[in-house]
Amino acid sequence: MTLPISAMNGIEGLRVLAVEDEALVALSLESMLEELGCEVSALAMRFEQAEAAIADGTAIDAAVLDVNLGGRNIFPIAETLALRGVPFVFATGYGSAGLPRQWSDRPVIQKPYTVEDLAAGLRRAVSKRA
Repeated sequence: MTLPISAMNGIEGLRVLAVEDEALVALSLESMLEELGCEVSALAMRFEQAEAAIADGTAIDAAVLDVNLGGRNIFPIAETLALRGVPFVFATGYGSAGLPRQWSDRPVIQKPYTVEDLAAGLRRAVSKRA
């Protein structure tokens, strides 16, 4: 018998900040997170929305960050999360080669990604915090 992904992923219950500027990808990400048993604490499609979610005290256990958010890079948001000890995964079509050296130790999921890729990236991010 194969267990559903949510029963074996080890990330159930995480409150995740999802940052993605493409509407269809954002909806897919939200659906995948829910399938994994995570709670989407905020879905930000613009840089300012991501900043606001962090600033207003939204409960965030982890984040999935689109690297290029409407032509603006996400690295200032990543810096804020890192300073707060919030683990995160970068999502990009460029893979890890598209990240500055400073972020090379962070998990990256290559677009287009699967629910399994997302789960693995989140597990890796959270395990680095432990």
